[in-house]
Amino acid sequence: MQTCGEQLVKLLQDYGIDTIFGIPGVHTVELYRGLEQTDIRHITPRHEQGAGFMADGYARATGRVAACFIITGPGMTNIATAMGQAYADSIPMLVISSTNRIRELGAAEGRLHELKNQRELVQGVAASSHTLLHPGDLSRVMARAFTLFASARPRPVHIEIPIDIIAGPGAVLPPRPVATGFKPGPCPAAIKKAATLLAAAERPVILFGGGAAGAGAAARRLVEHLDAPFTLTSNAKGLLPPGHPLSLGSNQSLGPVRELIGGADLVLAVGTELGETDYDFFFDGGFKIDGKLIRVDIDSEQLSKNFLADVAIPADANLFLTGVCAALEIDATDSQPQSPAALQVAAVRGELQALKDRAHLAHDRLFGVIQQTLPNAIVVGDSTQPVYSGQLSFEARQTRSWFHSATGFGTLGYGLPAAIGAQLGQPHCPVVALVGDGGAQFSLGELACAVENHLPVILLLWNNRGYREIKQYMQHNAIPTIGVDIHTPDFAQLARGFGAATDKAYSYEHLAELLGQAAARKGPTLVEIDESDVLDNWQ
Repeated sequence: MQTCGEQLVKLLQDYGIDTIFGIPGVHTVELYRGLEQTDIRHITPRHEQGAGFMADGYARATGRVAACFIITGPGMTNIATAMGQAYADSIPMLVISSTNRIRELGAAEGRLHELKNQRELVQGVAASSHTLLHPGDLSRVMARAFTLFASARPRPVHIEIPIDIIAGPGAVLPPRPVATGFKPGPCPAAIKKAATLLAAAERPVILFGGGAAGAGAAARRLVEHLDAPFTLTSNAKGLLPPGHPLSLGSNQSLGPVRELIGGADLVLAVGTELGETDYDFFFDGGFKIDGKLIRVDIDSEQLSKNFLADVAIPADANLFLTGVCAALEIDATDSQPQSPAALQVAAVRGELQALKDRAHLAHDRLFGVIQQTLPNAIVVGDSTQPVYSGQLSFEARQTRSWFHSATGFGTLGYGLPAAIGAQLGQPHCPVVALVGDGGAQFSLGELACAVENHLPVILLLWNNRGYREIKQYMQHNAIPTIGVDIHTPDFAQLARGFGAATDKAYSYEHLAELLGQAAARKGPTLVEIDESDVLDNWQ
């Protein structure tokens, strides 16, 4: 008879899981007993937070779910931050953890790794958290998790299993995985109502969020037929081609775009929570919607948050957009490239360009070098100054090629491990982790994981010797700059100690040369960029 742990890994493979991130511990070793009999790849990060960030990056880059094996207690407290980032950004991951033996649960006897209530700890960063108390429930609990991934707003799911259940005998499993669900579509009345309002609108604007990331074809047909300017949240970048004549980019927090949105008689918001870090990035409270609002979201609860809609439609974005295109009888070739709205958008983009300061222009040029040198690169950002600029003006060439932690939960230390996950999921694409010197110190140890797995991740280190963004905020608000001028280590020496290649860029042309060399290596490369050198000397 197989153990419950052995049955679990077989079910993971049956549901399509091909990668597990985990650090084996005394409470989880029985999960590994059957792993060798599967085709699942195991990756060992150097910290459980890194495991969660890797699973996050893997899911964003591929659209597929990865799993994490996490020990009881400290393993769960460590991964909670990564789950929080994934929860905020609607990213799926399956976290399988151990917990103490059934008879020990809640006993508070000082057992190894004991938490008072592990599920309560993660309730706020998981779509679902379940304790498996009987091996006969394993198939049902797994089916529930994968049904959520397939048909609801994607977020982390946590399943904890007492160590005596993991090591104990399994139950008879169904001959095949239980079928998962389909994404919900809009009701016909909702499509008709939305189509009627869109057809009558004289100045429509469309706001696309990450929930629309798989709906590029229908999105393009709709905006071009309606002659509607559109914006993209960070997780929607790449939905339509860069430089599209109706694209306002991701500048919803800047005055010229806000003015255009404020003048719209109808706003359609698709797959976006209309959250602060995408629409009020500078926290000034200036984002307004004065016209009628249609909201479409797979999460029905989200439809009543932040902005109340005139028409609220719970549905998958692609199913809605495809349906409304059909209702409006939009032909696939319907396009207005020289439309009145396109001329208006061009004027707004000129105003936006004029607002950029010297640092922002340098960041734009940095991204230009990355895209020109590595055209199919995936760029993964941490919370660092160039990423803040890129949040506004970077234009991705396809979806799933730009993501970061500067929005949503806003954690530090995300960039490198998430880039490792992306590289594992997309081995044929170059992956660039754009990380500041402060954020790098949160998770630099994950370079060892990249080295041992021969991953050509490029760690582009933006070094401004401290927490510069926070320091500037403190200075602007007349707050003493305490705690932000931190010691800066020799990153090149540290990276070499892990076994990574290192170099330092001295110009944009030199950076392009280094990126090309790094992408051809069999392991990771750290390329350091000195911020003051870029602003003062780079040509």
